[in-house]
Amino acid sequence: MTSSVGALYLAIDQGGQSTLAFAFDGRGKLVAEGREQCAVSQPRPHWVEQNVDDVVGSVERALTRLMHALGEQRRAIAAAGLATQRSSIACWDRVSGAALSPVISWQDTRAHGWLEQFQPRAAEIERITGLHVSAHYGASKLRWCLDNLTAVQDAHTAGRLAWGPLASLLLFRLLDERPLAVDPANASRTLLWNLGSCDWDRTLLSLFGLPLEALPRCRPSAWPFGTLRYAGCEVPLKLVTGDQSAALYAFGEPQLQTAYVNVGTGAFVQRLSRQQPARAGRYLASMILHDGQELTYALEGTVNGAASALRWFEREYGPADVEAALPQWLVRTGTPPLFLNGVSGLGSPYWVADFTPRFVGDGEPWQQAVAIVESVVFLLQLNMEGMREFTAPPREIRISGGLARLDGLCQRLADVSGVRVYRPAACEATARGTAFLVAGRPRSWRDPEGGRWFDPEVNNALGARYQSWCDAMRVALTAVPS
Repeated sequence: MTSSVGALYLAIDQGGQSTLAFAFDGRGKLVAEGREQCAVSQPRPHWVEQNVDDVVGSVERALTRLMHALGEQRRAIAAAGLATQRSSIACWDRVSGAALSPVISWQDTRAHGWLEQFQPRAAEIERITGLHVSAHYGASKLRWCLDNLTAVQDAHTAGRLAWGPLASLLLFRLLDERPLAVDPANASRTLLWNLGSCDWDRTLLSLFGLPLEALPRCRPSAWPFGTLRYAGCEVPLKLVTGDQSAALYAFGEPQLQTAYVNVGTGAFVQRLSRQQPARAGRYLASMILHDGQELTYALEGTVNGAASALRWFEREYGPADVEAALPQWLVRTGTPPLFLNGVSGLGSPYWVADFTPRFVGDGEPWQQAVAIVESVVFLLQLNMEGMREFTAPPREIRISGGLARLDGLCQRLADVSGVRVYRPAACEATARGTAFLVAGRPRSWRDPEGGRWFDPEVNNALGARYQSWCDAMRVALTAVPS
């Protein structure tokens, strides 16, 4: 793919809480946008779901808004790309396209008990997939659907079952050609994908008791997936990837010396690798891009509860509009309690699916909200410290995502890490990175003016809280059954 003068590039970012449709020019300037919210339900503990038609509809409405905003400029759209939540799955009828299950979110861990039986094979699974054995990934979700949903069982018997990452469902429902296809970034979050062969692994499919024929075909990230047809325009969709994978490319080619942090529903820290990591320890080895020739990887750490932890706080403790109040709360004086952030389970480096979130110490509601923000910072720092076993310490941190707008979060991350943090003016990194890749990775891609550096400051109180938080986590984890 190569960019052309005057062309526009469409990026669709289907995230946990919203769908974004953005149009960029070949220099990375945002030209127009469409936004739609997506409802999330939690019908039982450990369950996190979305309605398939609501998610598909949010994409269609976001595209409609974008096309309306563009007017006649919409005819300049040269190509489109799609980025989605990587570990969310769905089941559908491969003939009619009808949903056979909800979208089961990456945050959902309903099948973690069933997955425990495979712990004796954990080393083998990690070697094949680059992942830890976790219910956040797709395999246990797919097996739960096959075991518990009659519509899925009937479709399987009739040879009509299709299932896999959310990205595959959206391709089938949105494109004229109704392809059954998936890219590496999304396929690799199923616990069924072989990081070496770039295809489904028959050993793992047999191990988990899942039929190969229901899965989409594996394609490179850059591929002619099909045609989007909106507002009288036919737009070729030429790229599919995961949200965190795309975020690395938001401001051009990612750098080996930089740690990339994205803080949205969850929080993620990634370090680029030109080769498949030989080992990743308690972290994840991810393929972030397969352009048809070159393969690019990352070492990744994951924090399951970021914005979702703030929403949990609102549900459990009652404060409203916490995120809107945080800019003021984060600059107030006073010592917050500690928050042991097990919202949606503990990700790296702990990997505990069933960990009860809790506060250590007392505080007013505003202090508890600050403690949740600090827990995200502490978990990110813990991951970056652990990654030093496998990669050099970062020279800088680039942060993006909705919560990156909080100055208090960015400054705390700089203080506790001792590393400069850069926050660009445009924090929607997934959409920007998707557009950059669709445009052919142009050298003219620019970082919008107005970004801000957060330089590390001496913050002894924060450093002491971080050490106390680490100690409290160690104590709490000794009480978790192994």
